[in-house]
Amino acid sequence: MSHKILIADDEPNILISLEFLMKREGFEVVLARDGQEAIDAIVREHPALVLLDVMMPVKTGFDVCSEVRANEALSDTLIVMLTAKGRDTDIAKGLALGANAYMTKPFSTKELVQKVRELLEPAA
Repeated sequence: MSHKILIADDEPNILISLEFLMKREGFEVVLARDGQEAIDAIVREHPALVLLDVMMPVKTGFDVCSEVRANEALSDTLIVMLTAKGRDTDIAKGLALGANAYMTKPFSTKELVQKVRELLEPAA
């Protein structure tokens, strides 16, 4: 079964490369370019997993994570934060808000795919 993944990032090059990577891995991909677009897409599309940039316009990834976790209908949505903000306090904040994983940029695409598969296919 193909899982649907939302990629939310305001950097076009990152969106394009992550979209290519995830489609190549067999996932269905939805894109968002800011935090509000991400929330709208999550509500509309119900992706299994969200790759969420922290620093985005309109709403931050932290805001999006918080809103998703506060919405009972979206509680099973997995969230992987992707960000250049790699300080321990940022990581702790992301995880405290309910992110399932936190990866700092630059990250290895191999590690990212491995983390996504780990979260989506825990029994495999």
